[in-house]
Order: sequence, then C-alpha cells, then structure tokens
Amino acid sequence: MGGMIADAPAPEPAPEPVAGAPAAPAVPLADPHFHAVIPAGGSGTRLWPVSRAHAPKFLHDVLGVGRSLLQSTWDRVEALVSPDRITVVTGAPHVQAVREQLPRLGADRILAEPSPKDSAAAIGLAAMLIADEDPDAIIGSFSADHSITNVDEFTAVIAQACAAATGGDIVTIGITPTYPATAYGYIRTGPLLALPAAPAARRALAFVEKPAAGRAREYTYSGSYRWNAGMFIARADALLAVMAEQAPELHAGLREIADAAPGAERERVLAEVWPGLEKKAIDYVVAEPAAAAGRVVVIPGDFGWDDVGDFDSVAKLRQPVRGEEHGVFSVGREVDVVDIDASGVVMSDQDRLIAIVGLHDVVVVDTADALLVAARSHAQDVKRAVARAAEIGREDVL
Repeated sequence: MGGMIADAPAPEPAPEPVAGAPAAPAVPLADPHFHAVIPAGGSGTRLWPVSRAHAPKFLHDVLGVGRSLLQSTWDRVEALVSPDRITVVTGAPHVQAVREQLPRLGADRILAEPSPKDSAAAIGLAAMLIADEDPDAIIGSFSADHSITNVDEFTAVIAQACAAATGGDIVTIGITPTYPATAYGYIRTGPLLALPAAPAARRALAFVEKPAAGRAREYTYSGSYRWNAGMFIARADALLAVMAEQAPELHAGLREIADAAPGAERERVLAEVWPGLEKKAIDYVVAEPAAAAGRVVVIPGDFGWDDVGDFDSVAKLRQPVRGEEHGVFSVGREVDVVDIDASGVVMSDQDRLIAIVGLHDVVVVDTADALLVAARSHAQDVKRAVARAAEIGREDVL
C-alpha cells in the first residue's frame, strides 16, 4: 500500500507499549477480510485555539483522558482488527505527528494527502489500495476525532455491521438521538430487516441535512431517525462501485493513483492528479445516492458517541456530576482556577491563575498566543472568530 509518503522509515521491531495505551487485543473481529480506515483530517476550527492548522483537534487530548482523540480512536479500532489491517489517511503536514502518536501503525499503512479533499477522496483511495491487496475486503471507516464511551457496545455494533455488509449493502451506524441536536445530520430508518447475524439492522430510507430546532425535535421524538455518526462499513468493491457510478471522474483519478507503482512513480502521479480531484464528502458521493436506491443499512448504536465538535461537547463529556452545582472545572492540564458564582470549563497550557466571577456556562481557553472566552451556547460560533482573525491578518495564531 505504501508509496504516498516520501522517505518512509524501514520497518522496526515492535515498540515498547506507550504509557496510557492499552495492550494489543487478543481477539479481533472474526471476519478475516475486515480492514479499518481512520480518516484523520479537518482543521477543527470550533475547537480553536487548542486546534490549529498545524496541530488539528485529533492530535490533542481535548477531553483530558490521557490520550489524544486519534489515539483513543486507534485503541477502539485495534480492538476490532490487527494493526497490519488499519490504514490512517491524513494530511502530509501531520504524518510525523501521527507516526509518533501511533507507534504500532506500520509505515506502509499511512496515506498522506497533499491537500485536503474531504472524505470521499481519502476513503476512496484507501478502499482501492486495500481492495488491491484483498479483493474480498470489508472496510470500516472511523473518524479520528470522535468520542465513544462504551467500547464493548461499539464493538458489538460493528460486528453486526460487518455481517450486514457481506451482502453488498453500504452499512452505516445510526446513533439514537438523546436530544434535539441541530449540529448533526440524521438518518430516517425503516423496518427491521430480520438479518440473523445483524438483528438490529434496518433499511436506511434517507439521509437528512442538519435540521432547524423544530424539525430536530420532531426527528428526535419520532423514534424513526438516528444521528449520522459518519461511520461506514462496506465491502470495498461495493463502495467503489457506487463511487464509480456517482462520481466517475473522482473514481478515475483515484484509480490512476492506485494503479501507479508504489514509491516514486505513485508520488509523481499523486502530485499530478490529486489537485484536480473533486472535493466532496463520502456522504454525498456514496451514502445518499445508495440510500435513495435502497442500498444502505443502518445499525442503531447506543455507545456514548459524540463528534467532539465544539467546546460545548467537551463540557458535556467532561463535566463532573455534583448535583445541581457544577462550578468551573478544568480539562486536561491542572490549572489554578478561582470561581465566584460561576460555572463552565477552562483549558489552559499556561501557569497563570484564572479567575472567573459571575459568569455561567462560560468557556475559557488560554494559550501562549491566543485567549478564547465564549459562552457555551455560542460554542459553534468559535469558527467565526477564526475566520475573523484570518480577515485581520492574524494567520500566525490559526
């Protein structure tokens, strides 16, 4: 699979276990053709100034659990499949950081994107290279920057998804909504399919864009909609067939790259072809048209999923339970905080004391070159602050 990274190091002996990392799994998924793809991209502007262009959110321990979001994703996926069948797709500037954070990832199992092209190109190229190695491959795509709290339930759901995918359908995981979220897309589901090895499987009837608040309430309480978690499990050949149908130019460009000989030749073709590829999410290229054709299956999941999209998500996931009084709490590095009649979340890599007085549900993020103060209710708008900083010429803090 290698050839997209210049100067890849020679294989080394297995490294010593990393502090905080669980041991390699004893029993992965039973399917010998299952492969995992971890797309590690995106700038995470709603988590600025922790997330930066040179060090996006998946490289950070934004939840204060002792592992970055990428490392936590690796831990979950390694419970499903051995490292030699895990592929990480990331931007070229992040390759070295990914290698350092994932020492069990083989040098030939990382694909470097010359520039961001969204998930269709990233997952499509990984699927092609995997299918060239294993024509019977089933691939699972798992974002590098999400949080899952019940790993055992996650593993059970993915086992059902693999079983459902063997028939050639595209399988996605639909999270049972717990509140009327307007930041997530939804999947409308149909009746149970009565698949023996996937008893929870339902037909996906449609993918729905992020709704307004009123419509989100309808979806949440109807029982017929699930959040779209962006996880896809499918036979590689089935996924690529839909891509060839729906985005033939993108498919042809990826095929040209995959067909080039690994090493310098593939690097040359990649540099020539990649800039002209269509920039689209896999939802639009594969999932939505496949659902319209009745070719998508949903496995409902209830395993504590969150996309960690903004600081409100961080606060929900990490705030302590102390009755009605939550106060101000810090995430990650221990910070000296004085709070007077205040509540919220603080993240800081500085040594200075932070005092918060009379502010509720506030977010404070203190770094060496940027300070963010925001209301949790406006957490989605942090990306607007990033855009404004760029407008005034402060690219140095982005």
